[in-house]
Amino acid sequence: MGVHGTQVEGPGRKTDAIQYPTSVKRESVLDYFLTEEQQMIQELAAQIAREKIRPVRAQLDENEEFPWEIMKILAQADLFGLYIPEQYGGMGGGIFENCLAVEKLGEACIGVATSFAASGLGAYPILLFGSEDLKQKYLPQIASGSKLAAFGLTEPGAGSDVSGIQTTAVRDGDHYILNGSKQWITNGGEAEIYSVLAITDRSKGARGASFFVLETGDPGFSFGKKEKKLGIRASATRELLFQDCRIPKDRLIGREGMGFIVAMKTFDKSRPGIGALGVGLAQGALDLAVEYARKRVQFEKPIISFQAIQHKLADMATKTEAARALIYSIARYMDSEPHDVSKVAAMAKMYAADVAMEVATNAVQVLGGYGYMQDYPVEKMMRDAKILQIYEGTNEIQRNIIGQELNKEYSRLKETFF
Repeated sequence: MGVHGTQVEGPGRKTDAIQYPTSVKRESVLDYFLTEEQQMIQELAAQIAREKIRPVRAQLDENEEFPWEIMKILAQADLFGLYIPEQYGGMGGGIFENCLAVEKLGEACIGVATSFAASGLGAYPILLFGSEDLKQKYLPQIASGSKLAAFGLTEPGAGSDVSGIQTTAVRDGDHYILNGSKQWITNGGEAEIYSVLAITDRSKGARGASFFVLETGDPGFSFGKKEKKLGIRASATRELLFQDCRIPKDRLIGREGMGFIVAMKTFDKSRPGIGALGVGLAQGALDLAVEYARKRVQFEKPIISFQAIQHKLADMATKTEAARALIYSIARYMDSEPHDVSKVAAMAKMYAADVAMEVATNAVQVLGGYGYMQDYPVEKMMRDAKILQIYEGTNEIQRNIIGQELNKEYSRLKETFF
């Protein structure tokens, strides 16, 4: 595991207006619980974030440029295969190891980190439910980073409500024929492997949906417009279009009718990673706010000496550390393969996303007028943070899931509390 590839440089904006400390490693209390290998993963991702992502993040954001050079570096560093078993070319780690990498990449830019993490979202349906042939064919390519993956569920009329899916897949001999479209697909047009949800039997409702693997170049599969977004502008978001798209029947993931289960189990696996993105963004914003407050002088004193600023920074730091502790504990718990993880996965995504939005907003406030300007990266972080509360299930949906699971849990308790 190491950093290879060409040097990635670019002028960007004045993102060096705040100098980052390099001689002293900022530590979390949670770092002391990491194994040596986990520390290596964390340090490698941090090095890539510091040396390869941070210098170009403003340029990538302004130009809405997909970070292919950085994706190649991440591939050469073996980070794409962290959660994929060794028999399929991966590192044999789990959700926790992947969260460690995603968090550190997210400290620099969650647009870049989302492009990396979304490949895992596209891989999980194959990893969890794919046939052995599908796993052998696609997972090594994803693990090596030679091909990116993507996940195709959302449509113009279906997002949180999966029952609204209109894309169809009709069996035709040894093939399926897909018709319809997908909207707001991360890595759309850049990935070459797609896990796509389609209706195979509308009469069965949610039980009539199925997942399929599609490849760039399949007849009848094309891409629509690339979206212009508020944040994560380095990440590509496109429409997927299917017009009499014919694929072999063995591209079905699992069995017909398993689509809703595949989607929910995939989100259970991926949501801690969204939380890790939130922790990374919050930490990056906190670093900038503290460093600025130490150097910004008003009334002949650094503003960090003012109690109002200290209290704001204290809340930002405490919530960031609390979110990190939640993500780490949930990721480790999920790697122990418990039976039902929907509640804790939703908690991880919801809480860390809310913390990221709050911390980024407060970082802008600490920097004042400078924070509102594009010369300083907290403006970008605030724009980026909003998506964490929206994609892979809005935070309102996460609260619904948590509430529903609590209802189930307490209905099974024999003890009463009143």
